[in-house]
Amino acid sequence: MDGLFTWVNIRFLLQGLGSTLAVSSVAILCSIVLGMGIAIARTSGKRLFSGIATVYIEIFKNTPLLLWIMFTFFVAQLPPLGAAILAFTLFTSASVAEIIRGGLAGVASGQYEAARSQGFSTVQLYALIILPQALRNMIPALLSQFVTTIKDTSFLWGAMALQELMGRGMILMNSYNSTADIFMIFGTMAAIYFVVCFSLSQVVRAYQKRIKKAQAK
Repeated sequence: MDGLFTWVNIRFLLQGLGSTLAVSSVAILCSIVLGMGIAIARTSGKRLFSGIATVYIEIFKNTPLLLWIMFTFFVAQLPPLGAAILAFTLFTSASVAEIIRGGLAGVASGQYEAARSQGFSTVQLYALIILPQALRNMIPALLSQFVTTIKDTSFLWGAMALQELMGRGMILMNSYNSTADIFMIFGTMAAIYFVVCFSLSQVVRAYQKRIKKAQAK
């Protein structure tokens, strides 16, 4: 195992982690924007919009992520990074839409009526009144979804050979022959995933405790 933990190898893995976080971050931000539109459409009370939103959610919640990764890469023939972000956005936005829908449901109906009575447009209603109130309850679930997205990026190496953390680790393994070295690389990747995801989970727990304390006052 001499020479395994060199700066070159560590930097190689950290560059993979950077790709993992970049794909996850862009995908979750795009998913929030798309999911918000889907959630609003589903709760709009208009049958057409609600129906389209419901079909979208059911399709992506009941099909595997790997299927959409393969579709965007092999069928749509997008470059690896673009295919990864699009696949994760399409897939994750369905779950995010349900999270946002739950947050919107937590806002009292009187808030909607009061805003409309004051002449707010639909955009103003959600942007200024409803979403700021719903956001507080949505943050823990959105952060948890971000953790899930980070872990799911490990599919990308096998599907399209994108060099995120898992991909970099697999490439590094090809340079070592001993079982001990391979186990150490696996352990290092697991430790990196754990540190990142556990840290975000702790942020979620801390935020939830803060909300409970605020509500108890």
